[in-house]
Amino acid sequence: MQVRTSLVCGAAVLSGAIAWVEPTGAQSKPRIVIVATGGTIAGAAESTTAAGYKSGAVAVDVLIGAVPQMKKFADVRGVQVSSVGSQDMNDELWVKLATEVNKLLAQSDVDGVAITHGTDTMEETAYFLNLVVKSEKPVVLTGSMRPSTSLSADGPLNIYNAVGVASDPRAKGRGVLVVANDDIHGARAITKRHTTDVETFVSPEVGLIGVCLFDDREFSRMPARAHTRSTPFTVTAGQTLPRVDIIYAHAGMSPDLIDAAVANGAKGLVVAGVGDGNMTTPALEAVRRAIAKGVVVVRSSRVGEGIIRRNIEVDDDKIGTIASKELNPAKARVLLKLALTKSSDPKTIQEMFDKY
Repeated sequence: MQVRTSLVCGAAVLSGAIAWVEPTGAQSKPRIVIVATGGTIAGAAESTTAAGYKSGAVAVDVLIGAVPQMKKFADVRGVQVSSVGSQDMNDELWVKLATEVNKLLAQSDVDGVAITHGTDTMEETAYFLNLVVKSEKPVVLTGSMRPSTSLSADGPLNIYNAVGVASDPRAKGRGVLVVANDDIHGARAITKRHTTDVETFVSPEVGLIGVCLFDDREFSRMPARAHTRSTPFTVTAGQTLPRVDIIYAHAGMSPDLIDAAVANGAKGLVVAGVGDGNMTTPALEAVRRAIAKGVVVVRSSRVGEGIIRRNIEVDDDKIGTIASKELNPAKARVLLKLALTKSSDPKTIQEMFDKY
């Protein structure tokens, strides 16, 4: 029997949920923890058609209650780590989240973790976790482009699919995954490409890890780069990470911002270069000055796709810069922050960009 229900959180109403009647005698199901951080998926608006909303307004238990169909394949409970829009995600929250996830995965009564997160910086959080989670158990991030109160909200199905992937034994050992819009992405490849479309996430260059349609999931590949237990990176509660700034290149780019970032304490810089990671001659001279002061500089690109290789138009060997390979500026920053906890040698860090 199916029963129509409504869930109310303040003024927010999540309608149309179907209560699931658990069959008796069911076999043991995977035990999944949903770790909530906030974001649009937990957002609430004044009406079902309002464009504006407040991120992180809906608690994790309400999000879980809105998708009772998950009970047929998983035992689910929730943990609230934060309630922020992902534009406010920072090092402190990353370390807190990673510490919580590693603690949960170390427990014998947890088979996987699903994380609800805002879409703005989800690709960065996913890649950070891909480098510091120390378990082969599935870790799956998901979010939504529409708030929970929206007409045709995409969050409930994304949660359903994320928990489904986290419950699937085939997800084990594939690193941190992101599930949205029926697609399964790898943390290293995924990027957000549209400001408002539901189909905002893509995985350029390497493609999807798999796809899902309700309870039908297909996995097509394993990540090519080392991840999770195969990286040297770890974080501990309360740890402070090195400051790394991103400098956006453009026609007529001034060297001033590079000099200012160094003067204000940046230990690393990522230049979101034009084309193949290029920049103006004055900016390149500022990069030389930064490197002479011990700052590590990575060349990435503001272009949406492609690989930044060494020694094409910029002599990386001579200058001492690092090529980001497929990593966009945001993800290059994530890896550089963690790399700097291990080394400040450009050759060693380049090897990390090649491997992770």
